[in-house]
Amino acid sequence: MKQSNIEHEEDEGEEPPVAVLIHPEEHEPVFEKRSVGVTLITGYLGAGKSTLVNHILNSQHGKRIAVILNEFGEEIGVERAMINEGEGGALVEEWVELANGCICCTVKHSLVQALEQLVQRKERLDHILLETTGLANPAPLASVLWLDEQLEAAVKLDSIVTVVDAKNLRFQLTEHRSSSSFPEAYFQIAFADAIILNKVDLVSAEGSGALQELEEELHNINSLAEIIHSVRCQVDLSKILNREAYDSARAIHLETLLEGNRSLSTKKLHDSGIRTICIYERQAIHLDKTRIWLEEILWEKKYDMDVYRCKGVLSVRNSDQLHTLQAVRELYDIVPARKWEKEEIPMNKIVFIGHNLKEDVLINSLKACAAS
Repeated sequence: MKQSNIEHEEDEGEEPPVAVLIHPEEHEPVFEKRSVGVTLITGYLGAGKSTLVNHILNSQHGKRIAVILNEFGEEIGVERAMINEGEGGALVEEWVELANGCICCTVKHSLVQALEQLVQRKERLDHILLETTGLANPAPLASVLWLDEQLEAAVKLDSIVTVVDAKNLRFQLTEHRSSSSFPEAYFQIAFADAIILNKVDLVSAEGSGALQELEEELHNINSLAEIIHSVRCQVDLSKILNREAYDSARAIHLETLLEGNRSLSTKKLHDSGIRTICIYERQAIHLDKTRIWLEEILWEKKYDMDVYRCKGVLSVRNSDQLHTLQAVRELYDIVPARKWEKEEIPMNKIVFIGHNLKEDVLINSLKACAAS
């Protein structure tokens, strides 16, 4: 994953205020350019995505957040938030200004164009939220935000947040047992970095064990995601914004996640569908062999596994750098993050989230990447 580098200009004489540069001709303040984080909000129909968006658009949070509704015509309780499609299907360059500093619009066609328009605005943006349709698989949108060359310097994928309905989740997750395919709820959970378990008040009456069972079900599918309880999606925005889930520099956070998943390699899961497993290899791996290995898994489906997400830290042969691995569907990236500390024992730790995962095959094939 490519990260944009912020260049700092050096001025003679007194320094201007932090993050403000003085244009020599117009004498107007120009804010230092930085990438704006984009959070994808997804969730099954009726889970509470629109409720969450309304909470953000109506709350006095002191942030300037842009909200893009990526589905034309869905009801939302904000006056004039729905914008017409425009002549010939073109994106209308109109953004609804809200009293709390947020701006809102609906797009149906060019998400990239909408994002470009947003970041070109003169006003400073703290964050961008993109609400997807209730039946959307977030992977294609994540891919656009992660690797699109036109956008990488202006915006960055911050995280994927999935809203789930605590009352109806169990039914939605069991639908696939009578069907040949998985419902979208599975994919939305599998790709999530944070899961808002909404309507917990409707489940609490069933006893404390009911919510615990739901959390276990969610962790079986995706153990990397943080689960956040909510009623009517009244959540602290600090829990869903600026998570930097795709920032390769946050190796410590990633290692903590992976360490917490150590038990997954031996845990017996009752569901043979979408799940999370974690594999380990103590010997340093050959980077070229590992790339080929990943491409065989992600691109060629060599082992007949369908991998949705992949995260890991790698110990690379002939390198003193800890490398991080991130993958979304067919897209992956391996980058050096920092030097291994003296007290650390370099090790490869990789978490896979997907369907039909074969633990023994993954362990043995990774081991081959360490062989001379």
